[in-house]
Amino acid sequence: MPPLDGLSHTEKDALIRGLWQELQMLRAEVDKLKQKRVKKTSGNSSLPPSKGFKPNQSRVQTTPVTQEETGSHRNGGREFSQQPDQVVVAQAKSCPHCGVEVDPSTQRLSGIYERIELPQVTPHVTRVERYGGMCPCCQKVYEAPVPVGLEPGSPFGSSIASLVTYLRYSHAISYGRLSQLMSELYGLSLSEGAIANLLQRVQMQLETPVVKIVERLRRARLVGSDETGARVNGKTQWEWVFQNDQVCLHVIRPTRGKTVIDRVMAGHQPQIWVSDLFSAQAAHPALDWQVCLAHQLRDCQYAIDAGDELFAPRMKRLFLKAIALQRRRHNLATSSVKQYCGRLRGSLREILNLKPKAVEGQRLLKRYQKIRDHLLLFLTDETIPPTNNSSEQALRWSVIFRKVTNGFRSDWGAELFAQVRSLVNTAKRQGISAFDAISCALTSQQFDWLLG
Repeated sequence: MPPLDGLSHTEKDALIRGLWQELQMLRAEVDKLKQKRVKKTSGNSSLPPSKGFKPNQSRVQTTPVTQEETGSHRNGGREFSQQPDQVVVAQAKSCPHCGVEVDPSTQRLSGIYERIELPQVTPHVTRVERYGGMCPCCQKVYEAPVPVGLEPGSPFGSSIASLVTYLRYSHAISYGRLSQLMSELYGLSLSEGAIANLLQRVQMQLETPVVKIVERLRRARLVGSDETGARVNGKTQWEWVFQNDQVCLHVIRPTRGKTVIDRVMAGHQPQIWVSDLFSAQAAHPALDWQVCLAHQLRDCQYAIDAGDELFAPRMKRLFLKAIALQRRRHNLATSSVKQYCGRLRGSLREILNLKPKAVEGQRLLKRYQKIRDHLLLFLTDETIPPTNNSSEQALRWSVIFRKVTNGFRSDWGAELFAQVRSLVNTAKRQGISAFDAISCALTSQQFDWLLG
């Protein structure tokens, strides 16, 4: 610091101008640092958690749970079977200490537990001996009819087809491991070629239930949709999902464009569409559109990380409050819900009038001004979800399957996977397990749970 008392007015003015210029340079550098592009993570973008940074977690010391707290301390922590196959009653005939005989009627129950074993499973082989001959009257050759389900063809029945399909498409077990598993666990010789032929037949059998799923989707009032990448014959295609709380349809197509939506919906116009902001999804045929707020929350977080302190934080708080209201609105009075909804819409108008200086904040403001009518649409109807998480969850196993298997090597394999996922995810919405759904479809049982 120079001695200011000895400086003339001209020198002081020059010093002030120099300091002012330096201050402006420092401010510009600070603004540049605030607006620098931050690294995208699973918390501020759609980047999957598998590609994000995973910090080391501190070991949490938990208090051991006592036997009394488990409620089933004599059965290994599990609930007892309702109908055991066998009950063994163990009563003492004599005292183990002194050898005196004891009366069974004086004994009280001191413990109860179960022992569980799996029976050995072996193939059940039915050999069909079919006879025939020549009619002595018309001189035509005939063969005796066979029971339904025992017609000539593949030796492997529906139970084997159901198990192989379930293990392949619900647990991503390869053909080689499937062949080994069937041999070692069930004593069944099933080559990789036989597995491929079996699954090709399954693909044709699943066409009927999938058609019913499509028909039910084309009557839906609300549809949520999303897509993810798929590898078919070494090329990138797209797996689409169309779902609501009753039905779920998967299709794998070479394009990510709007034509997929048009062909699937076939002219049907739902009332509500729920999706992200991808251009093809935005061109949906529905009357109205709810934007997935889960994506927007991550984008708001990215803008906050990039230095926006005005717009993105307020939008994020608004979205979280609106989602919380939607989750608990059934516990509130109708008048209270209307009051809260009015406040949230008023807050949205105020926030959209802000003037953020950060680049990411300005980008979000421009986006939300265009789609403002689709941000809080769910507040008008409790059946509309504020996020598209259900669609993302329906595709989660598809992403895992793609990573494990590296994709499909045939078109029919991709089609079969989409059929199985449609069947399994639709059945899940009806409280039916994946294996039961596949078994039902392959044994020609009724599909009442698909009809709706």
